[in-house]
Amino acid sequence: MSLPKDFLWGFATASYQIEGSADVDGRGPSIWDTFCAIPGKIADGSSGAVACDSYKRTKEDIDLLKSLGAKAYRFSISWSRIIPIGGRNDPINQKGIDHYVKFVDDLLEAGITPFITLFHWDLPDGLDKRYGGLLNREEFPLDFENYARVMFKAIPKCKHWITFNEPWCSSILGYNTGYFAPGHTSDRSRSAVGDSAREPWIAGHNILVAHGRAVKAYREDFKPTQGGEIGITLNGDATLPWDPEDPADVEACDRKIEFAISWFADPIYFGTYPESMRKQLGDRLPTFTDEEVALVKGSNDFYGMNHYTANYIKHKTGTPPDDDFLGNLETLFYNKNGDCIGPETQSFWLRPHAQGFRDLLNWLSKRYGHPKIYVTENGTSLKGENDMPLEKIVEDDFRVKYFNDYVNAMAKASEEDGVDVRGYLAWSLMDNFEWAEGYETRFGVTYVDYEHDQKRHPKKSAKSLAKLFDGLIKKE
Repeated sequence: MSLPKDFLWGFATASYQIEGSADVDGRGPSIWDTFCAIPGKIADGSSGAVACDSYKRTKEDIDLLKSLGAKAYRFSISWSRIIPIGGRNDPINQKGIDHYVKFVDDLLEAGITPFITLFHWDLPDGLDKRYGGLLNREEFPLDFENYARVMFKAIPKCKHWITFNEPWCSSILGYNTGYFAPGHTSDRSRSAVGDSAREPWIAGHNILVAHGRAVKAYREDFKPTQGGEIGITLNGDATLPWDPEDPADVEACDRKIEFAISWFADPIYFGTYPESMRKQLGDRLPTFTDEEVALVKGSNDFYGMNHYTANYIKHKTGTPPDDDFLGNLETLFYNKNGDCIGPETQSFWLRPHAQGFRDLLNWLSKRYGHPKIYVTENGTSLKGENDMPLEKIVEDDFRVKYFNDYVNAMAKASEEDGVDVRGYLAWSLMDNFEWAEGYETRFGVTYVDYEHDQKRHPKKSAKSLAKLFDGLIKKE
């Protein structure tokens, strides 16, 4: 079993989760700064104000990457560091640009290939307040394109750009359940604003158009001289039927992936939303104009895949409620026979099931015409890790096994199934601010001691990946 000789592997992070320095060097507030300040929104009442202090520790982070043998590093740029208010006519903050330019120079000098995500959920709060942020079909795509252009111009040395990270989360968790910033939901006990039946589909649509605008700008004005590539990162879980003998459950497995992934991937590869979504959502799902189709269709040089877990899927009979976003089905960890899909982790939604990774790689490859795929996130939390003593935390055999199983499943998809997978970025380089779960849930291969000056302690898993990939990547 093997991976192609030019295969890139490394680690991934996101700006709000690791940087801290929330008001340093002219950074403006993001919607996450605002959301974290609302009591009850974050499990431990924390925020990303300090996080891993990575904004001030770029050298330390690069030294860590080097020591672990990483060939690539995916990180995101804080939009509100670049344009503090966010808009195309708002002032640009040169200090923010300079920070990332130097960081990329330093990564390249260390022999590490940068993958830059332009948007990992931390929308400038100024744009949310000015015109409703992601809900504004006219303004948001133009402001995102402008921000993207500023970055393309500033960092010509970056050859791998990702427009949006997991638009499903921005749309569903931000505008349906309200568990993520900006916290919109129809549940008036938790939010004064929101329409869970309509807003998420509007947000998702506008993200696609913004993505299309940024890709067009890159291809026309930057790619000819810079020679890089650009795509989007989509998240989705593998699916298995709750009852394999029931055709309704088997069909629901595809529908679940369509509602999670094809919602964004179908417009990008085919120019339309999936039929299953149009059927269920009707006129609540926006319609693409001809101009929007021209922008969105064909707007991926590669497919960015974030993947963690799998579910058994059970079809629901009857009419789905208006706020349903799954596709009229249940997601379960046990099947009809009582088989469990995988062991518990600290994350209620995550159970390891590596075969699902191979299956989903194949599903995506077949549906979208065998695109080049980068796995832009994959990893696991560990049940009770935050409460363990340090000497036990660094012996994270559970995580070592997770990576081993998942990376080997990916290698089989590559070699035996012909999936064109070119890179793998483990989530995450270090423990960090895990959004609504705060700091209690840890995904890092490096322990961050928040009580003692954010000191980093590499875990066993941190050192396991170099050996794993060394054994799989072809030498010639």
